[in-house]
Amino acid sequence: MTTDQKNLLSRRAFTRRAVLLSASAALIPQDSLLSSEARAGDPAQIPDNTPKLSLQGQAEAEARFQLALSKYGSRLNDQEKRDMRTLIYFSQPGLERVRSFSLKNGDVPALFLKPIVEREKAPPATRPSSPPVAIPRHS
Repeated sequence: MTTDQKNLLSRRAFTRRAVLLSASAALIPQDSLLSSEARAGDPAQIPDNTPKLSLQGQAEAEARFQLALSKYGSRLNDQEKRDMRTLIYFSQPGLERVRSFSLKNGDVPALFLKPIVEREKAPPATRPSSPPVAIPRHS
């Protein structure tokens, strides 16, 4: 065997490594994946009037802010970044309320949309006073 063939993975070895990697990724706690900055947030930058959030809610809001910064940070000035952080923190309680609602795939909607369609009403049928006149057809 040449050195190129020794360095190649067989399908069996690749599958074994992929399974071990995915199984070990499932065992890692989600909190440890967030950076310490995303977990705690910078208290000086968080506005004073923000709603009280759980630690997990704060971490999620800060992670969403960091994601938005990574995508659009170069286009925003400091005031826009502060505004974006404030908006993200104020939207977090609503997200938590929506997520706390128990819903399964088999649940039917609470409301069914029944649109009201206004149709044109036909004018009342009136009887002509004289009998209809037959129009001769020209062939």
